[in-house]
Amino acid sequence: MSIQVGCRVNAATLDRHSVVPLYYQIQQHLLEQVRSGALKAGEPVPSEQEIAARLGVSRMTARQAVKSLCHLGVAYSQRGKGTFVSGTKLEKNFRQVLSFSEEMAARGTQPRSRLLACGRVPADPETACALRLPAGKEVIRLRRVRIADDSPVCVECTYLPARLCPGLAETFEPKASLYKTLWERFGIRIHAADEVVEVGLPNAEAAKLLRIAKGSPVFLITRTSYVQDGQPVEFVKSTYRGDRFKIVNRLTRQDGRNFRGRN
Repeated sequence: MSIQVGCRVNAATLDRHSVVPLYYQIQQHLLEQVRSGALKAGEPVPSEQEIAARLGVSRMTARQAVKSLCHLGVAYSQRGKGTFVSGTKLEKNFRQVLSFSEEMAARGTQPRSRLLACGRVPADPETACALRLPAGKEVIRLRRVRIADDSPVCVECTYLPARLCPGLAETFEPKASLYKTLWERFGIRIHAADEVVEVGLPNAEAAKLLRIAKGSPVFLITRTSYVQDGQPVEFVKSTYRGDRFKIVNRLTRQDGRNFRGRN
């Protein structure tokens, strides 16, 4: 059966007698359109309604095909807008100490933030340990959704020692750069940072804020930042979308010797 899905998709054949599931055949056809450039980054993927109507398959089959593209990182969904072809993954750079805004701007992406909460809270044991504070010491907690080109890509929770940033919780401007604010208002300049990356699953709130399925893989990143004398001044816990980011680093040999082995 020769079929066509949308004006951007070439003819394909669904083998309804094959042991290969129909959703997978549709997925592979759409994937080929992405690889060939027929469907370009930022363009909408045919909707499940369109696929179901044109191919004579159930909405469930069409939905499974579209969702499988998202799971592969080839496409991403925006609630109320549809599903779109993913562009090149954004790089999470571990070679430099950069703020989210600086990283996104360096990649040619427009960054912005949505403020979820900003206030004073007692430091929990993990935060107190990272910032070298007594347990329960007051810290400023700043929770934001970080956005790149109108797509939510990260949920970020930042903790700062309250004594170092008097008045910040009450006056922080949601659209402002935190690092710029710390430097200009409090003389705090981030000099170095330790980051730990793990792969995991988002909790229900993070999945909703990032507009991804609950079972989608994410990067869970913790970051402790220091000023030049080694004092920790920032502790951050972030959830990054795995379908929009990749981790990059540069490794070098320190001994300077030539390696003669085969592997």
